Amino acid sequence: MAPDPRGLIVAAPASGSGKTLITQALLRLLKNTGHRVRAAKTGPDYIDPHFHARASGESCLNLDSWAMRPGLLRHVLDQLAQDCDLVLCEGVMGLFDGASVDDADADGSTASLARTTGWPVILIVDAAKQAASVAALIRGFVTHDGTIDIVGIIFNRVGSPAHEALLRKACAKHLPQVAIFGALPRQSEFVLPQRHLGLVQAEEHDNHESFLEMAASWLAKHLDMANLVASARPARTAKKPPLKTQIPPLGDHIAVAQDKAFAFCYPTVLQGWRDAGAALSMFSPLAGDVPAASATAVYLPGGYPELHAAQLAANGFLPGLCAAAARNAFIYGECGGFMVLGRGMVDADGMRHQMAGLLPIETSFAEPKLHLGYRQVKTLGQLPFAGKGQRFRGHEFHYASLLAGTEGEALFEASTASNGQLGSVGQISNTVAGSFIHLIDQVAFDPA
Repeated sequence: MAPDPRGLIVAAPASGSGKTLITQALLRLLKNTGHRVRAAKTGPDYIDPHFHARASGESCLNLDSWAMRPGLLRHVLDQLAQDCDLVLCEGVMGLFDGASVDDADADGSTASLARTTGWPVILIVDAAKQAASVAALIRGFVTHDGTIDIVGIIFNRVGSPAHEALLRKACAKHLPQVAIFGALPRQSEFVLPQRHLGLVQAEEHDNHESFLEMAASWLAKHLDMANLVASARPARTAKKPPLKTQIPPLGDHIAVAQDKAFAFCYPTVLQGWRDAGAALSMFSPLAGDVPAASATAVYLPGGYPELHAAQLAANGFLPGLCAAAARNAFIYGECGGFMVLGRGMVDADGMRHQMAGLLPIETSFAEPKLHLGYRQVKTLGQLPFAGKGQRFRGHEFHYASLLAGTEGEALFEASTASNGQLGSVGQISNTVAGSFIHLIDQVAFDPA
């Protein structure tokens, strides 16, 4: 096992406090000042890790206390520790927000990951509409759970030097044990555009590099970086035997779709396939690429195919996908990849685009409806990567509606994290399968 990396968790009382921006700016500042830094992200997220990878220069890995087995968490921590002296982990939502399950140590929240790793927490507090009252808010988070070590505060969206002085005075009076690492002035230029699944992807920002450098310089002027870095501590996870494979390989040669339309894929899943002996070849559906002729399996991850449906329908990608199915390659799609396998997709403007027609489904964004949450699934039949009855944990997050698809053969039996029954989901037809659910880890044969 690699030595446990020193780490810090960037958390907040609520979403929208500035965690993602501050995390990537911190990563770039740490890199620029000579630290060998790696990024991690709490829970299921495909967009923020791309920003953090660009900021640090190294891949950002997800850590999920609900969906991942303890041995897999151990393995990901080992991977983070390679050539690294500090891990900066961005939290998810508010510090204590997670799945509605009985085990608070495995609810997927930022707090549960802090308990598991022992990494201290830096709390980002949006101070835009409060002054002395901020001390009561912080006190609540500091005292709510004694197993979580909140070592310091970064105030965000501070209105003026006088506002900062009020914030610091209130904390000095009521919370002298909690460090104030800095106060960031309100800056309208440090805002990243968003769309329906979160931030616009990092790959779509032409000026992201200059943005990172400006944000890092901005932080350097307002933060006590020496004390912030000194507060990091090594992870204290139990020494579980590492489990390298999250999802078993789909085949011995897997063609993986990878571009702006199909970007929602965990690096640790792909590396696990390589570690298990599978060969991987990447291709870009947006460029009209087709799966390699030698591929025995094709993986279509999620992403934003709905934004590029006309382009996907018109280039050579779909005929190439059908050719792979005709030679009995196993084709597996998740969320956006699942929608592309259907007969057609209706975009947000109500325009229908012909898709591959390999599964008997029609999907639509004409009337968007949010589907969000952790999912437990059980396979209903034999698959190349799982036997019948194999259980997995995963996540669902999309706005698409299923217009048709009840006449086919279902792929999974699904439930929520709290065992709320969702019935049969997904589709399978011959060697083509998929669902809206992003699989994260297998759970039925956990040796831990």
